[in-house]
Amino acid sequence: MKLLSIVTACYNESENIEPLIARVREVLASLPQYDYEIIAIDNASTDGTQDILRRLAADDTRLKVILNARNFGYIRSPYHGFLQASGDAVICMVSDFQDPPDMIPRLVEQWERGYKAVVGVKNRSEESKVIFFLRTCYYRLLQRLAEIETIENFTGFGLYDRAIVAYCRELKDPYPYFRGIISEIGLPTTKILFVQPARRRGLTKGNFYKLYDVAMLGVTNHTKVPLRCATMTGFVLAFLSLLAGFVYLVYKLLFWDWFTVGTAPVVIGLFFFSSVQLLFIGILGEYVGAIQTQILKRPLVVERERINF
Repeated sequence: MKLLSIVTACYNESENIEPLIARVREVLASLPQYDYEIIAIDNASTDGTQDILRRLAADDTRLKVILNARNFGYIRSPYHGFLQASGDAVICMVSDFQDPPDMIPRLVEQWERGYKAVVGVKNRSEESKVIFFLRTCYYRLLQRLAEIETIENFTGFGLYDRAIVAYCRELKDPYPYFRGIISEIGLPTTKILFVQPARRRGLTKGNFYKLYDVAMLGVTNHTKVPLRCATMTGFVLAFLSLLAGFVYLVYKLLFWDWFTVGTAPVVIGLFFFSSVQLLFIGILGEYVGAIQTQILKRPLVVERERINF
């Protein structure tokens, strides 16, 4: 029997994790031709999620649990859980029901047709329309900037053949942009459109900083365009500054008695050029930070406990 690995990461999901695992079991019961394992990796929850996982794992050896020593973030922890899977195919989903478990049979069906990756793409979402619009704008911008073809409105939910898991293990990326890695690999991939439901219970753990972090991770991993823009902007502004200086000089020579430059153009120009410099120094800093992360070679997570492995 082929083995399916269902991987979900959680942090303070005491209201969702037990119903999610129960629903996943119900869906997998409709696929009796497959064996399965469920891997839940917890990011040092403080709300009782770990106690729930221990209780559930004590009753079902197919539920495997990883408890992290601390909160390692929502980029590193899910990826570490993904790498621990031993199935012929690995299905990744979040623990708040925004990745519908009912889609598992559809994912498996496409995998059996020969696709190495079957990704879930949101064509609509029940979350805030403003947030969904901003996400869509980001994905389209990244698509234009990236050196590879990226997948729009894809957050990582999907099924991945063990060949992809093996490649990711060899990659040894300490801070991976997973959705970009799938595009980078280039193995046969198909998309399944779905409407992303609203979070079932509890509050989202996302915030502006986390969204910005993953957005910049996508940019620094897949395009050098911002750095090239900084260089070209420097050339253009230098030329315009030289041109403006020449025009002012000519005006002053021709109209010496009444033409005065004043302080306003100087102050405005100073603030404008300072702002441009700070912007591109920030962009450069993002790339330097990404290089530093790769050089440090820190582990994805440090595990405190494993259950049923």
